Amino acid sequence: MTITTTANEAVRARSTPKAEATRRRIYDAALEMFRDKGFEQTTMRDIARQAGVALGAAYYYFDSKDAIVLAFYQENEESGHQPTLDAIAQEKKLRDRIRVVMERRFELLEPNLKFLGALFKHSPDATDPLSPFSDETRPIRERAIELFRVATSDADVKVPADLVPHLPRLLWLYQLSLILFWIYDRSEEKKGTMLLMEKSLALVVNLIRLSGLPLMRPVRRTVLELLEVVAA
Repeated sequence: MTITTTANEAVRARSTPKAEATRRRIYDAALEMFRDKGFEQTTMRDIARQAGVALGAAYYYFDSKDAIVLAFYQENEESGHQPTLDAIAQEKKLRDRIRVVMERRFELLEPNLKFLGALFKHSPDATDPLSPFSDETRPIRERAIELFRVATSDADVKVPADLVPHLPRLLWLYQLSLILFWIYDRSEEKKGTMLLMEKSLALVVNLIRLSGLPLMRPVRRTVLELLEVVAA
């Protein structure tokens, strides 16, 4: 079984309640170990021992630690998707809609903050299955981008037509940068991250608003060309 298949299915489906309970126990044990011991330091044997199952049973449900992390990514995205859409629907201003998406993501990730730093080390390499830019994480990535597509639709700021298809991805990249800052933010209650988000969000929304001006067309074209390079 490839990691891609695991990412699409999250985990190997099992039909019996007992099997599902075993899978969940292994998954929960893995996340606990990642938080307490660290992702790199944790082995599949550690996870099996923590879950109280044989090593072979752990591999039966997850063929690697990467498979568990991909399941975590997918569960995180699925559990937060509809609540975030509902929250977006309550807002009209673009700034508030984008803020909702950001805040919901922080809330979902916060319980596992301790091992996210280790996972982000995989980010730059798109060939790494755990990278947010990899083929394995594409379905998860596209669902995350979809939230920004909804957030930028029918808001109080008109987005130029040529920017509409690309803005959600730009905002997703912006979100990644904030998450990275948030992971290493040592300020009390992450106040540094919240301040950075508010200040930068105001700038982002103003730039979107100004991007519709005729004088900004050359700049907008350059930004879109750069985005095509990144997405290639």
